[in-house]
Amino acid sequence: MNATIDVNQIVADFEESKKTPNFPFVTLSYAQSIDGSIATKNRIQLGLSGAASMRMTHELRAVHDAILVGIGTIISDNPQLTVRLVPGASPQPMVIDSTLRFPLDSKLLKSQKMPWIATATQIDSMHENTLNEIGCRIMKFELDEHGKVPLTDLMRQLWLSGIKRIMVEGGASIITSFLELSLADLVIITIAPRFVGGLPAICRELKTTMSIKSAAYTHLNGDLVIWGQLA
Repeated sequence: MNATIDVNQIVADFEESKKTPNFPFVTLSYAQSIDGSIATKNRIQLGLSGAASMRMTHELRAVHDAILVGIGTIISDNPQLTVRLVPGASPQPMVIDSTLRFPLDSKLLKSQKMPWIATATQIDSMHENTLNEIGCRIMKFELDEHGKVPLTDLMRQLWLSGIKRIMVEGGASIITSFLELSLADLVIITIAPRFVGGLPAICRELKTTMSIKSAAYTHLNGDLVIWGQLA
C-alpha cells in the first residue's frame, strides 16, 4: 500500500527528544539498495529513489537549516543539495573537506547559498583564498587523531552559527562517523528494491551494534522508507 510521509511532523516529534543540548537536531537520511549499497564499486552515483521518495527527500531538506555531505560526495556526484521538487527554502550547504579539495566547478558555487566548508586549521593556500573570494565560508578545526574534522566540535560551532536543524546525507564515511558517535537524533532511510553489489552505506565495522528505536515504515511507490530514533 502506498502512503505519504509528513516529514515536518516527524522531525517536530523527534525534536522534542533531542539528545544533546546546544547541538543542532541531526537527521541522518540516505537511500540504499536492498543489499545496502549507496553507490557502484567505482563510486558512480546510483539513482535509487523513486519519484515519491525523491520528493520526500526534498521535503525533508526544506525543514532543515543546513544539509551536510562529505567532499567525496561533492567530487563524485556534484550535487545541488537544493529544494527543487517542493516549495520551500533550500538549506545551507555544509561540506566536510579536511584537505580542502573543493572543486571550483561544483554546482554548489552557482547556488544562492554559498557552501560552508569545514577543514583543517593547517590549511593555508591560494585555493582557500579563492573559495573565500567566491563567497564560501571556511570553518577551520584541529583534526582528530584519525585526521578528520571533529564532528562534535563542528556541530557545536554550527549551533552557535544559528543552525538548529541539520540533515546529513553522506557519503559512506560521513554516515559511518555520525553513527559511530551516535550524533543522529532521527534516522530516515529509503530502501529501493534493487540488488547492486556496490559500495555499502557503512564503510567500516562499528564498535557496537545499533538499532532504530520505535521504528516506523511505509511504502512510497515501491520504495520502503523506515525511520526512528537511533538507539
